[in-house]
Amino acid sequence: MTPTKITMNTAGQLQVPDYCYIPFIEGDGIGPDVWRASKAVMDAAISHCYKGKRKIEWVEMLAGEKAFNQTGSWLPAETLQMAKDYLVSIKGPLTTPVGGGIRSLNVALRQELDLYVCMRPVHWFQGVPSPVRHPENVDMVIFRENTEDIYAGIEFNYDDPKAKLLYEFLEVNNLANKVRFPETTSFGIKPVSKEGSQRLIRSAIQYAIDKKLPSVTLVHKGNIMKFTEGGFKNWGYELAETEFADAVYTWGQWEKTKKEQDEAAANKEMKQALSSGKVLIKDVIADNFLQQILLAPKDYSVIATLNLNGDYISDALAAAVGGIGIAPGANINYTTGHAVFEATHGTAPKFANTDTMNPSSLLLSGVMMLQYIGWNRTANTILEALKTTIKRKRVTVDFYNLMHDATLLKTSEFAQEIIKSLDNAPISELID
Repeated sequence: MTPTKITMNTAGQLQVPDYCYIPFIEGDGIGPDVWRASKAVMDAAISHCYKGKRKIEWVEMLAGEKAFNQTGSWLPAETLQMAKDYLVSIKGPLTTPVGGGIRSLNVALRQELDLYVCMRPVHWFQGVPSPVRHPENVDMVIFRENTEDIYAGIEFNYDDPKAKLLYEFLEVNNLANKVRFPETTSFGIKPVSKEGSQRLIRSAIQYAIDKKLPSVTLVHKGNIMKFTEGGFKNWGYELAETEFADAVYTWGQWEKTKKEQDEAAANKEMKQALSSGKVLIKDVIADNFLQQILLAPKDYSVIATLNLNGDYISDALAAAVGGIGIAPGANINYTTGHAVFEATHGTAPKFANTDTMNPSSLLLSGVMMLQYIGWNRTANTILEALKTTIKRKRVTVDFYNLMHDATLLKTSEFAQEIIKSLDNAPISELID
């Protein structure tokens, strides 16, 4: 077999050859350790499931410290071009340059490739230590808007002339009284568009419909930021009621029926809609949602939210199921097909080259990648093998320190335990 690139056809469907190229960035700090472990498991699982009929040819892309040391650039133009040309790629954690022109390499990749969905599934694996009493109740998928909000990087320090211009604009429009200390105030701008919000929410609703999940919750702070966060909520309901009218039931419909008739009629209507398989579209204020994560996680399934909210929510939910060391992530543009799957944790430089850290975040991101390209059989087999390894309490130091009677393994040894468990994991019957 000769490897070829993944492409997208005119119908917007990925075309994945049986022997395909996938670029990778190994990452900084602990990146090389967790990448080697994850790659070993994915290669072994593909071989286990497909017996040589499918294979990935891994192609390295440079970014981060390794790129800077070799090329003088933290994010070389060649890397961006490769990510564009090959569509699907995977990366380890990257250092944020200090004093450089790029605020964040991760944000730069998302914006350059217009990866508007940051997708974070949050699910508890039996046996993983958790600070909450019932982590099994947490089973959500976060759709975080990935290109707008304050992460757009429109920000000016207080001594920047542009900050003075902004203050003058506020003065002209009689808003300067809202700036308490004008001489030392820095400014940030929060762009939130209807198009950007709706393409994110559209992806979340379609995901819920495809996966037959019960609800999509719009998480926002619209009670305070009425035209940005509030716009996100309103545009979400508008989209649901126009593009997905036959497949969803919105909280707005419930309120309308309650107003026109009564609460009993509204409850009956909603019950009938949901029992027929419709997806409930609802919303919640962001700070209240951070409470609901702990108080009533069973009430939430798919979450659609803006960039900053999504950052907070992702880490809070990850903590409930064992921490970001086991939290996967994907950055996707469903229109172009571009996707970058990534570890969600940092580089932990003091543990670099120690072969001690948990590779599960990157490995589970690899599972998401395999699902994205349609290799579901391999993805599910890896999941089963990982579950088995954790149940056996043969784990890396992060879990070992929180478990009783566990066996401490290095990163590479943990990968080998998962590979051994592949032989006992049932090969998924899912059709690829």
